Amino acid sequence: MDKSTKKQKRRTQRKRRIRSNITGNSECPRMSVYRSLNHFYVQLIDDTASNTILSLSTLSKELKGKLENTGNVDAARAVGERLAVKALETNIKKVVFDRNGFLYHGRVKALADGARSKGLEF
Repeated sequence: MDKSTKKQKRRTQRKRRIRSNITGNSECPRMSVYRSLNHFYVQLIDDTASNTILSLSTLSKELKGKLENTGNVDAARAVGERLAVKALETNIKKVVFDRNGFLYHGRVKALADGARSKGLEF
């Protein structure tokens, strides 16, 4: 097993452990984060109804032309801020943060800080 496969396996194990304790509902949805090398994706999910309430990424129409680089901390912060604004427009004030197995550092932390700065509560 090579190094990248081991890293993916460890992230999957962390993800399963985290998801066993986190669920979202319509009043307090789960904010799921995924980061790739070049982009950032966020969803607000209602686990009781099994549907996505809101989704946003660096590939979205609102952010695509405005970001110089889509894989850095500034892009993650911009996605978090925009998600918070859209969530507050749909009367979602509180969420449960699901880091999806990624470490709470760097881009993931920047996204969370951006969402908190615009008024979203975790």
